[in-house]
This record gives sequence, C-alpha cells and structure tokens, in this order.
Amino acid sequence: MDYSTYIAIDPNVRFGKPYLVGTRITVSDVLGWMASGMRLEEILEDFPELSSEQIRACLAYAADREQKLKYA
Repeated sequence: MDYSTYIAIDPNVRFGKPYLVGTRITVSDVLGWMASGMRLEEILEDFPELSSEQIRACLAYAADREQKLKYA
C-alpha cells in the first residue's frame, strides 16, 4: 500500500508527527487506539471523518518504519 497519499509530515501540524491528511489525527493516535483494543469498526464509529484506507495506511506506515529500523 502506498501510504504517502494518506499520511503527511508538516512541522506546523501536531509538532511534526506523521498525521492523516485532512485531519489532525496522528499515526500514533490510531496505533494507540488499536493497541488499546479498539477495533476498526469502533474507530470508524468514533471518528467518522476517517476511512478504513486511512487506518490501513497507518498500519502500513508503522510496518515500513519498523522494517527500516536499524538494530544495534
């Protein structure tokens, strides 16, 4: 998935954290909700401005970042 159409980084938005375009919701917000046990349907219900594609983009972004990490 090409998450770059859904995720942007702007130093003037949310302190430069990666966020979902058209919102002020960060990737870490979405990942935190999922880590706390929220299901996709619950997130979409609580945040109707989001789409399932945006949430999948957050997961793809996190997976890509994890893959690029260099471990000592």
